[in-house]
Amino acid sequence: MQWRVIDTGVRRAAENMALNRALLEARQADESPSTLRFLRFTPCALLGFHQSAEQELNLEYCAAHGVDVQRRITGGGAIYFDETQLGWELYLHKRDLGTADMTVITRRICEAAARGISALGVNAVFRPRNDIEVDGRKISGTGGAFDGDALMYQGTLLIQFDVEKMLRVLRIPAEKLADKAIASARERVINLADLLGSVPALDTVQQCIMQAFAEEFGVDFVHGALNAAEERRYQEALAEIDTPDWVDLVQKPLSDRPLLEAAQKFAGGLLRVRVAYDKPSERLKQVWFTGDVFLQPKRTLADLEALLRDSLLERLDENIAAFFAERQVDMLGLAPADFATVIKAAVATAREQV
Repeated sequence: MQWRVIDTGVRRAAENMALNRALLEARQADESPSTLRFLRFTPCALLGFHQSAEQELNLEYCAAHGVDVQRRITGGGAIYFDETQLGWELYLHKRDLGTADMTVITRRICEAAARGISALGVNAVFRPRNDIEVDGRKISGTGGAFDGDALMYQGTLLIQFDVEKMLRVLRIPAEKLADKAIASARERVINLADLLGSVPALDTVQQCIMQAFAEEFGVDFVHGALNAAEERRYQEALAEIDTPDWVDLVQKPLSDRPLLEAAQKFAGGLLRVRVAYDKPSERLKQVWFTGDVFLQPKRTLADLEALLRDSLLERLDENIAAFFAERQVDMLGLAPADFATVIKAAVATAREQV
């Protein structure tokens, strides 16, 4: 069986988003074969489909530093991309996978991608829910979405990525931009160039990933290009996406996303939290922890913040309990319930507001 591989090079965010839509729609309509796509971006901040730029991004920084703002066709949170990351995407039909269970699909694709990255000379492993790590440090994030019977599964490999620029693009509390916080964030991710001691040849990286997917799915890859149907869909999508109307599709003022704060002393130390809370939907849009507490592994707080992003308040206790049940964490007297307690204290201030 043959699948296609295409490399669409470095493109503006609008072009990459239009290609996402075109390739997914074409795969759903059986107008294109199952495909592996490699891609890169000029500097850009990508909003999730339901997000507001004013609420999620530091728009002044983006404008001053030439960071394009775009909206994805899928949900999720805001992310930063530039040429220092290599994107890979699979456009598959459900029959290629034998299941629609995203947990099973994610593990299969991520374990294959991890083998491809490892072939470059590092020890990459899949870490649920959807990350690939080397020695506990994230080197690739992934995610997927179905459109009918068609799947788009995406991954991003860090080649020379600088996490500080990402932090400055996103709208986050000032304390997360302190030198110590930035250093801590850098400890949680790793670049391929740092692991290898030099920047690897892009062709070599792509070949290793392609070979791993070929072996996993029992296929041969044939290099190709967009067909006529995909090109037509791409032009139609670009005409809609490469416009202010698309970027501004969701507009919510910053005042509708209040930052709530609380701090509490526990047996394990002082824990502070800042919460971006959507009162009408009772959702925790984003949570940031700081304080005089000890946790090992160091990345625990960042992982918990990621888990709680865009989650329902009513599931807070359940989500936190499940998070700590799945991993071994040394907290020196701090308890999982303490995180829920301080978040609830912050949210209570919103409920008191008239």
